[in-house]
Amino acid sequence: MIKQLFYSTVLFSSVFVACNSGDNNEEIKNIEQEDVYVDAFPELQNQALNFFGVLPLSAENPENPLTDEKVALGKKLYFDNILSKDNKQSCNTCHNVDTYGVDNNPFSEGNDGELGGRNSPTTFNAALHIAQFWDGREPDVEAQAGGPILNPVEMAMPSEGDVIKRLEKVDEYVEMFKSAFPDDDTPISYDNLKKAIGAYERKLITPSKFDDYLTGNAKALTDEEKEGLNTFISVGCTSCHNGTLLGGTMFQKFGTFGDYWELTKSEKIDSGKYVVTGVESDMFMFKVPSLRNIEKTYPYFHDGSVSDLGESVKIMAKLQLNKDLTDEEVNSIVTFLKTLTADIPQELKQ
Repeated sequence: MIKQLFYSTVLFSSVFVACNSGDNNEEIKNIEQEDVYVDAFPELQNQALNFFGVLPLSAENPENPLTDEKVALGKKLYFDNILSKDNKQSCNTCHNVDTYGVDNNPFSEGNDGELGGRNSPTTFNAALHIAQFWDGREPDVEAQAGGPILNPVEMAMPSEGDVIKRLEKVDEYVEMFKSAFPDDDTPISYDNLKKAIGAYERKLITPSKFDDYLTGNAKALTDEEKEGLNTFISVGCTSCHNGTLLGGTMFQKFGTFGDYWELTKSEKIDSGKYVVTGVESDMFMFKVPSLRNIEKTYPYFHDGSVSDLGESVKIMAKLQLNKDLTDEEVNSIVTFLKTLTADIPQELKQ
């Protein structure tokens, strides 16, 4: 049985000292109560720090330096419906900042009402991922930002030129692009649009109380949360969900010990990265998702086929580790995963 973490309060009782005065009165000296913290998992902090590391405050890109002007422009573009064909949608429609960078739908509806083929992943912390999209077809958030705008199933703009023409008609955008890209002869360009949105997304980083724990505050997590962390590590979840994002750093076959669709009840069998590369070894390979804010970014998996976090934990343990977790183990892991829930600063919201 996992040894429970406990708080032990050592009470130094009031000591009564008799004073041999003339009238034999007793002088009472009260020694103050002192709290002592005893950690039953004294090595867990260092172990966790080695597996994960502390989340940075922003995701820097030397090829796209962050400036206040660029981030402000990117934020405006992220929330603006002007980037969709019929002015119906913005980046925020599918990646809602108020709901942790997702829309909580299995698939997202595009400008013309058609549904996308995969679940929309969160934009929170996405800039720290090894690549973008479930199949990793884009290298960073700058490259990713330009795709949905021109995708006929998503925002459905006809061309980059049509996007630029719209932006050039808005005086505020003319000034904001000049401020964000002062050295460019033509500030309003599709490349700069992608850089601006990417700069904004590079600020969507969400450190939680788990990071407070990793940086030395042993009391940041409760007894139950630490036990959940210990279970998460001991079960083997860290074989894929490691690094500062607890994921997002590698590609793995979904269904190492079975066919994923048998447990997820997926309506469509998605071949994953193979769709992009055509390489047989990429069959059913998907980017390992980050577990940051996982409590809030349901439904889960590339097809949004499972809405319950506990059920997704059980499925992953079976398919990836060939382990049948008990309800107690699942609940313990979920308790830990909730410590990864945080939020972004208010100034980055609309």
